[in-house]
Amino acid sequence: SRSFWVSRIQEFRAVLSGEKIDLDALRELCFGGIPFEGGIQSLCWKILLNYLPLEQKLWDSFLKKQRELYTQFLKEMIIQPGIAKANLGLSREDVTLEDHPLNPNPESRWNNYFKDNEVLLQIDKDVRRLYPDMAFFQRPTDYPCLLILDPQNEYETLRRRVEQTTLKAQTVAKNRSGVTNVSSPGKSQNLYPSNEYEVLPNGCEAHWEVVERILFIYAKLNPGIAYVQGMNEIVGPIYYTFATDPNSEWKEHAEADTFFCFTNLMSENRDNFIKSLDDSQCGISYKMESVYSTLKEKDMELYLKLQEQNIRPQYFTFRWLTLLLSQEFLLPDVIRIWDTLFSDKDRFGFLTLVCCAMLILIRDQLLTGDFTVNMRLLQDYPISDVHTILKKAKELQDGA
Repeated sequence: SRSFWVSRIQEFRAVLSGEKIDLDALRELCFGGIPFEGGIQSLCWKILLNYLPLEQKLWDSFLKKQRELYTQFLKEMIIQPGIAKANLGLSREDVTLEDHPLNPNPESRWNNYFKDNEVLLQIDKDVRRLYPDMAFFQRPTDYPCLLILDPQNEYETLRRRVEQTTLKAQTVAKNRSGVTNVSSPGKSQNLYPSNEYEVLPNGCEAHWEVVERILFIYAKLNPGIAYVQGMNEIVGPIYYTFATDPNSEWKEHAEADTFFCFTNLMSENRDNFIKSLDDSQCGISYKMESVYSTLKEKDMELYLKLQEQNIRPQYFTFRWLTLLLSQEFLLPDVIRIWDTLFSDKDRFGFLTLVCCAMLILIRDQLLTGDFTVNMRLLQDYPISDVHTILKKAKELQDGA
């Protein structure tokens, strides 16, 4: 009801106006869903993802510092290599053999440049398909990166790099298991299939391009993991939440703030993306098994049925856990689930309970279905009401 919602907004405002924010009180409030009004949601996420300090008086100087740091990353990782590449054509004589683009030496900076291009193409392919059922990511941002879009710039931007590389190279796609698919260069004449977003005219930047830049910088700063397919699905909802903030002074810095919040979330979630850790306690295999061990404890009959049909947790929970359910629901519902996940101290523990709740809520169908029917249910989850799911997960947490 409206009066309930108004009083909820007041409760949030009260907690958020303290000189030092009471994190426990904030978490408890956020667990039940965060109002979008007045930018409350995007502010709460910045606190819950350990980006903003709890003392409000520190915010201005902290944000100034972080946003300057992000601008620095843009200069080092996109603009300087772009200038170097552009200059290459202009002054042949000062390109030493050491740093010639064709130099096979793996230490050569061009070797890195071409390696980065592979990563960039993979990111590009994935961000062009972010939430295709919503117009948002194809729309131009009100805050394009002027540093990069200045028409005076002669250097190679990421957009140019993608165009150049796509035309020249065979498109190499690496999926998580390291399999490389090479498609013939002939196909790249039609650069982008119809289901992918087009590039906007010069001077404009679509939201998906901003997401591309965030992921590219993350990949450059975290070479151990670089970019793995699926990270686009994790950065998407954070960026959407920040870039639709009703307060323009926050919205203007959505790119930098998203980068740091995504980095913090990935520092907790990155083990799911690293194959070599799969069997360790922090790896994804352990987490997938824990969905089943929790189910066994909460609903033995359903657990035995899935075991008997040989439906392994990795058949469906891999995507649920790694992508934090972002592929199973519509974006507004994903954001609502994330309100609760982010506010739980043990967010990934709670995610296990959410997965369990999703199974128990369709137990009657699962108990009567055969392997094929059940796999279809799990691959395309039938319940769209996330409130029911979160309520059930909370009951499980409270020991039901």
